[in-house]
Amino acid sequence: MSAQSFVSSKTSRVQWIAKVSILAAIAFVLMLFEIPLPFFPPFYKLGFDEVAVMISGFALGPLAGATIETLKIILNLVFQGTDTAFVGEISNLLIGLSLVLPSAIYYKKHKTMKGAFIAMLIGVISMGIIGCFANYFIALPAYSYFYGMPMDVIVGMGSSILPLVKDTFTFVVLMTLPFNLLKGVVVSLVVGILYKRISPILHR
Repeated sequence: MSAQSFVSSKTSRVQWIAKVSILAAIAFVLMLFEIPLPFFPPFYKLGFDEVAVMISGFALGPLAGATIETLKIILNLVFQGTDTAFVGEISNLLIGLSLVLPSAIYYKKHKTMKGAFIAMLIGVISMGIIGCFANYFIALPAYSYFYGMPMDVIVGMGSSILPLVKDTFTFVVLMTLPFNLLKGVVVSLVVGILYKRISPILHR
């Protein structure tokens, strides 16, 4: 490798690290602003932190998206702490990665408007499925245990909104799944609006 190539490679790595660090900080800040939705239990809130992560994944690649998603959770732990012994954060990480990684991987190979649409659709579906498993096996049991709230009470929050919710399974299917799908669609719409405006800056 020539001296010029070495310097160019080193500069590229430094730029990549700088971009990832800045975007992780932006995602963390966005994570602090969440909106409760009237048709879901109060602990399901809509946030836009995944917008920064998905834009990063599209512009800089799947590795950048996964790194920013992870750094966002670490920053949240450092500044906000945890009251679920990291279980809630792990669940959040899994759900975030389930949206960003499949989308970024597909878009990397299909960088067209149609490819972007399909990529986001894949991400939303993946988020819906993984979100159900993560909530059923990790997040809801952790929420119940660490907050001293029986699962019946959590299920009751769902059934007060939709009487068809009778147990943990129907809670996940009728509350968690629609929420994650809605969040994925909203995030994808915002990404679709912003990406072309922001991507030239990230590609510099």
